[in-house]
Amino acid sequence: MLHRLLLLPLAPALIVEGRWVRARTPRLPEPDGAREGICGDGPDLRLLIIGDSAAAGVGAPTQDEALAGQVSRKLGDHYRVHWHLEALTGRRIDDYLPPNDPLPAFEPDAILISIGVNDVTSSVSAASWLGKVGQLLERLRDRYRPALILFTDVPPMDHFPALPQPLRWYLGRRAREFNNGLGPLLRGRRDVTRVSVLFENDPAVMARDGFHPGPEGYRVWANEVRSLVRSRLRDRQTTPPSITL
Repeated sequence: MLHRLLLLPLAPALIVEGRWVRARTPRLPEPDGAREGICGDGPDLRLLIIGDSAAAGVGAPTQDEALAGQVSRKLGDHYRVHWHLEALTGRRIDDYLPPNDPLPAFEPDAILISIGVNDVTSSVSAASWLGKVGQLLERLRDRYRPALILFTDVPPMDHFPALPQPLRWYLGRRAREFNNGLGPLLRGRRDVTRVSVLFENDPAVMARDGFHPGPEGYRVWANEVRSLVRSRLRDRQTTPPSITL
């Protein structure tokens, strides 16, 4: 309630700052490079990456140095990774729900999701966004039956160098509100795990636009994904089958 009361007198400043950021922040392109491939050696692992500009690798010079390239290469130390990237700058949660259908004809074992920043900067409420996250998870389950879904937290936008105050404070608070709802939403879903990456706390791992990860930020993110995939799929593989007598 307090932050809503504070928002009223801040609204004009937030509007002006939002326009200023859009005009001043460099618009980095999505990097060139393959958006699907096979790498590594070991058991087959089919990985689908979906989401927004961060999933698409904005901030890296090539896809090889972006999220998809680094995740697939790191997982390739343990698996033969068949990977597919289906992400686009500007995408929101609604872009993956009916009537939209950007999901590819692919049969993933694991799905990595990066979505939420564009929803934070929109007018959608946290409650509405969380409801749509639930819808997306059910849609992915129904369509693909993956062994594991990795949902990346909305990044802490109050650490984005590109954002001035009080816009940085406001969007950071919105991002935390979105993330705080993910815990109760995902609790008990054994096939879903959260990916929390705090690379935005270090400007050295950000891209020059101050809004996206750079190659080092994607490296940190990819390391976290590798650890979670290895842990969760190993647990799944070593769980003894149930016996009915």
